[in-house]
Parts: sequence; C-alpha cells; structure tokens
Amino acid sequence: MVSFDNTENAFKGKTNAELRRSYWLFKLISNPSLVKLGGSFGPMALNIGFKGLIKSTIFKQFVGGETIHDCSIAIAELARYNIGAILDYSVEGKESEKDFDHCADETLQTIIKAKTDPNIPFCVFKVTGLASLTILEKVSSGKNLNEAETKEWQRVKDRVNKIASSAFEADQPLFIDAEESWIQPAIDVLANENMARYNKTRAIVYNTFQLYRHDRLDYLNQTIKAGKTNGYFVGAKLVRGAYMEKERERAIEMKYPSPIHATKEDCDRDYDLAVKLCVENSDVMGICAGSHNEKSSANLVELMKQKNISPNDKRIYFSQLLGMSDHISYNLSLNGYNVVKYVPYGPVKEVLPYLIRRAQENTSVKGQTGRELNLITKEKARRAALK
Repeated sequence: MVSFDNTENAFKGKTNAELRRSYWLFKLISNPSLVKLGGSFGPMALNIGFKGLIKSTIFKQFVGGETIHDCSIAIAELARYNIGAILDYSVEGKESEKDFDHCADETLQTIIKAKTDPNIPFCVFKVTGLASLTILEKVSSGKNLNEAETKEWQRVKDRVNKIASSAFEADQPLFIDAEESWIQPAIDVLANENMARYNKTRAIVYNTFQLYRHDRLDYLNQTIKAGKTNGYFVGAKLVRGAYMEKERERAIEMKYPSPIHATKEDCDRDYDLAVKLCVENSDVMGICAGSHNEKSSANLVELMKQKNISPNDKRIYFSQLLGMSDHISYNLSLNGYNVVKYVPYGPVKEVLPYLIRRAQENTSVKGQTGRELNLITKEKARRAALK
C-alpha cells in the first residue's frame, strides 16, 4: 500500500537547507496579495537587478535551469530515486515565425537529449510555441482560411509533424500539451493526425485531456474509439487543467456557457472516470496521469492492482511538476511505480510568466499550498527529533 503521508520518502532528495527554502517559498506563495504583487512587479524586479534573487528562490524550486545542459543536475537528482524527467521549454508569449522555428528546434534538441538518456522517458511541447494564437483560434472556429492563413497553418502542421517524426524515429514518446478551450480544437486536430501517423505499434504521440472541462470525458471516449477503428494506439495524458479562471472570465465576458465544470466534485468525478476508462483500454493505449491529487493517484494504484498491471508497466506513468507534490512522486517511485516530473527550463526572463502562473496556481487551488507546508513542517519536525 502506497502512503502519501511518508515525509521521509517524500523529501529524501532535499537537504535541510533546501527544505527550509521550500518552506519559506510556499509560505510566501500562500499569501494571495504577495502573489498578485509578484505578478505585477516580477518583470520590473529583473530589470533592476533582482535576477539572482529570483533564480535562487522560485526559479530554483520550479525550474531545472536556463538551458538543456543546466537541467542535468535536476535530471540526475530525480534519477537517484527512479523518477524520470520531462524537459519542458517553458518560454511563452512569442508571436514571430522566427520564434516559432526556434521553439521547434529547441524541442527537437530535447528529443536528441532524451534519446541518449534513459532518465528522460518523455518529451513535450505546447503548440502555442509553434503557432500564433490568431491562426489557432481561426482553425478552431472552423472558419475558412485565406491563402496567407492556409500557408501559415501548413507551416504549423509541418513543425508539429517534424517534431512527431523525430520522436517516432527516436522511439521517444511525446506529449502535446492542452491549452485554452478556444484554441484546443486545432491542437486536437494536430494530435489526432500525428497519433494516426506514428502510433501504429505503440503510443508515441500523446494528446492531453483537461478533465475540468465538462466535454472532455466524452471526447476521450471518442478518441479511444477512433484509435480502435483506425488501427492506432492512443496516447493520453490526463490532467485536471490549468486555465480555469481565464476560461470562466472569458465565458462571462463573451456571453457563452463556461466549458468548465460547475464544481470541483464534478471535475474530480470526470478525472477518475477518465483514468478508469484508460486503464480498461490499456491494451491499446499509453497513459500518463498528471495529478497533484492524492486520492486520484491512489485510485490509479488500486485500478492497476485490480487489473493485475505491474507497477512498472511502461504503458502507465504518474506525473507531477518539479518542485510540487513530492510526497506523491517519491512515494510512488519508491514503491516501484513509473513516475516523471516536468522539468521546465529557459532563460529566467523568458520563464517568468510560467513561474508567476505556478505561484498563482498554488494560491488558487484549494489546499495545495497548505498541503505542501504541512508536509514540509512534518518532515522538519521529524528530522529535528532525530538530532
């Protein structure tokens, strides 16, 4: 039986100094006013010389480094406890063709790195790193594209196909991250095309399903049926979602029904039903359960036992973000389950939007920061008692 309360396991990878740093960081993040202030003044802080402070605190907690090479230490530290790494180039908000080509090239470099390192079992990218929001929204809306837009969309498809093709040739599974609902249909098209193309013998390309949307469980079921009908494996990364406030605000502003579940209980129900659906179809799927929720992680453990699926069966992985929910990651891995951590990287200035979102997410998700603080406090007390 996996216990997520075992803090000795959860923080095996942290020194006392690192544990103290995490405690004070989550303490700060637990204050919504400070997080809001940080979101406004973070970029200004970099401009007036606070890069070192940011890099030694929140950056160090949630980011692997500024380059792929810099991430080697984080990858090795996770590997000591049989936890894999997913290198995630977390630069956001770019809009030029040059930037899109650079992001594609950077993703290709992560595939090259992963091919030679067994501690990197997956690669990942966001389609918004390769395409403008304008083209993704227009394709998602189903509107006809003019000649220039048709060429632009083809360039996006070519970038995605080049990345998926490289992953296929390297035999390296690849996640396509989910994004906002108004651009997700275009992302689904890209994911489905490349799953059909490259998942003939196993899941190489994975789409991501955000189960805080009330339509995604049905869409997951449709995707599995399409894979069976057309003879390809489905790769499914299951998450609750990361854009809840933005989704609800836009729905109110533009006067359309919110795509988000009305309650957390509804979201939790759909997430657990999605996990069950995937496990029941694990003969034709690759599954990654991306969750910081103890109950959902324990639920998947139990489903695997019921199906007599070995903890180290490569069809099923658990996933969390670097710097978060170590009590889930480490306790699972130390009990033989396949675990990966997202390891974001990129220049401090470019990764700042990601860091601000992580802080806001920890503040807004009910109980997230409190759980982290309670576990860290418990481990500090346990270590103190040993002296």
